[in-house]
Amino acid sequence: MNQRQQMGQHGEKIAVAYFVAKGYKIVALNWRCSTGELDIIAEDNQTLVFVEVRTRRGQRFGLATESITPTKKTRLIELAHAYLQETNTINHRWRIDVFTVQLGQGSPQLNHIENAVGW
Repeated sequence: MNQRQQMGQHGEKIAVAYFVAKGYKIVALNWRCSTGELDIIAEDNQTLVFVEVRTRRGQRFGLATESITPTKKTRLIELAHAYLQETNTINHRWRIDVFTVQLGQGSPQLNHIENAVGW
């Protein structure tokens, strides 16, 4: 596993702890299909929440929030639909959140953006 993958896994662990502390139920981690991967699938009350976790160290390549491009948004929507179809939950309420972890000096800066990707 390379350093980038380790950093990503570290960010995902931080995100899982955050969502569990907020009362979300974790349904799946790193769910994969032919289209790609969903980092975290959780349940918030009666709503499925697909969470894209973005982790950055420093700002050389921009902030973590800036890494969600229009192409990435489209892919996340496709992945959410694939999950809903595969699990026969197509009529379930759902949303796509983005959780960013900005690493640097001191404690990581965390940012949870609910319903970050409109569909």
